[in-house]
Amino acid sequence: MKPEPPIDPAAAHRWFSVEYFNRVWTLLDQPTRTPEEEELMISQSHASLAHWRERPDCGQRELSIGWWQLSRVYAVVNQAVPATHYAQLSLEAATGQPPFFIGYAHEALARAAKMSGDTPGMIEHFEKAQSFAALVDDAQERQWLESDLASLRK
Repeated sequence: MKPEPPIDPAAAHRWFSVEYFNRVWTLLDQPTRTPEEEELMISQSHASLAHWRERPDCGQRELSIGWWQLSRVYAVVNQAVPATHYAQLSLEAATGQPPFFIGYAHEALARAAKMSGDTPGMIEHFEKAQSFAALVDDAQERQWLESDLASLRK
């Protein structure tokens, strides 16, 4: 017989999915990170997505965001192969979503391609991301995407 959990699993998944996502952003926002912080960022990003995937309200949009965050984390720690893998998953999940999500998936693919030295791939996905950014109605969301795209030019 399987024992009952001491807490409400649904509430735990809600809390951990958001909490770890935000903790990752705190680490991403730091100008530098220790190797230990980089490993923590990777594990927390995976944990956030794992908890999201247990939530009944997890759909393609949430998956596209979770895969995108994983891609960004791996890009920040200079691991091009997983950055590319998770960017591709983000694009697959973003299909059929509003332009903001598709644009960000292409931004992730452009960033991963740049890390890999794939200049044609970087240009292709950068231009697609720009095209989708132009379709984003919300000014704040468009600014976020355009700002992240601008960071690829550096």
